[in-house]
Parts: sequence; C-alpha cells; structure tokens
Amino acid sequence: MEIRNKVKESSLIQMDLADFKPTVQMMPIDLASQLWKGLVLKEKDFRIWIKENNWLSYKGKGVYVFCSTEAIVPTWAFMLVTSQLIGVANTVVIGNELALQKSMILHNIHRLNLEEFKDERVIIKGCSDIQEPEYAMSELVAFLQPHVKSIMYGEPCSTVPIFKRKKL
Repeated sequence: MEIRNKVKESSLIQMDLADFKPTVQMMPIDLASQLWKGLVLKEKDFRIWIKENNWLSYKGKGVYVFCSTEAIVPTWAFMLVTSQLIGVANTVVIGNELALQKSMILHNIHRLNLEEFKDERVIIKGCSDIQEPEYAMSELVAFLQPHVKSIMYGEPCSTVPIFKRKKL
C-alpha cells in the first residue's frame, strides 16, 4: 500500500510566521547618552553628535531609537536621528526592539504577492518563535482575508477555522 501525503496533495497553502521574521541585524540608539547631566538635551551639543556620528555603521540594519531615562526628549531629536538613517538603515522606528520587529514583520507581510493567494485556502501555522505572534498572525489575516477563500490556524491535521468567505 502506497503512503500518500494528503496535505501535500491538497491545495492548502501553509504559511509559517518564521518566514516573516526580520533577517537583518537590529541595533539600538539610546538618546540617553546624549543628555546633558542625564536630564536635558542641548541642541548645539546634539547637532555636533549628529554631524560626527558614524551613521554608516547602521547600513542595512534595523534601528530602533529610544531614550532609556525618564527625560523628556524633544520630538525634533528623534526626527534628526531618523533623517540621518534614511537611505542607510533598512528600517528605522521610534520605540523598542519589539516595535522594530513588528514594523519589519508587517513590511515582509505586505511584500507577499496576493495573486498567489487569490481564492486559495490558507493555514497559518501555530508554532512560531516570534515575539507576540498574535500581532503577526492578525496582520497576516487582515492582509490576506480580502483575497482568500478561507484561513485556518494550526496544523493541517488539526485546524481552527478563522475565516471562510460566504458563497454568493
């Protein structure tokens, strides 16, 4: 008797969140190191740092910009740093490493060719080593749902239905 892989023979498209995980190195920029006496940001000193910093060290990387102290950092400081990283870094976000991961995951989801999913049945695998996988799964559902026939969660042998297009 021949053993058949019915899952492989089916038209189900299996998706793994790991495929959307960022592959570039992630680097922080903590503006706390630029604060005068750990309290305030002096514009003149900050602009010198902006001018002298080696921004090319962030080439092709994901960068998250934040301040690890309770100091109030003016909005323009984050704008100046971002301005220096445009065209150098792969991605720049204001926030923490998780915010950067989420931004990069969303970008990777939006790179999918929706034509490949038109009227298809999709299974989003349940196990993933992504932080807060609920975010990635929800974004994937929101992106695919208008185009697919159905979305399921889990493994082909045990799925939970998430969405099924109503027949007209």
